[in-house]
Amino acid sequence: MSELRELYQTTILDHNKQPRNFRVPESATCHADGHNPLCGDKVTVHVAVEGNALRDIGFQGSGCAISTASASLMTQAVKGKSIADTLKLFDEFHALLTTGGEVSEALGKLAVFAGVREYPMRVKCATLAWHTLRTALDGKHETVKTE
Repeated sequence: MSELRELYQTTILDHNKQPRNFRVPESATCHADGHNPLCGDKVTVHVAVEGNALRDIGFQGSGCAISTASASLMTQAVKGKSIADTLKLFDEFHALLTTGGEVSEALGKLAVFAGVREYPMRVKCATLAWHTLRTALDGKHETVKTE
């Protein structure tokens, strides 16, 4: 358990200090905004959808380490995936954090968030970018809120 905790801390700190895909892709075709008023996290997810795949993805915003790291890891995990596979990964990630779902191989590095479910207020931080991505893919023009 201490190894998982150490991996969690190392991964979160790394992705918070140097978030991957922290940018707006030039070819973005959709985007959505997310806000977690309880923690102050704000994120905008930009996606370049081509056909049925996420050709490119980026995010911008500010927030706590968990929120930033989750958005960073999310962009790495879904870039190049089909929309269907992205939504399936969303469901697995959300289940992991909310109901103690299994840590599947598909989650990869996202598995480090398994311990977050023990802190309900932090679950909203970890899932904000994911809900925002889903809203962008649904083409909804509303701000995602996690309150």
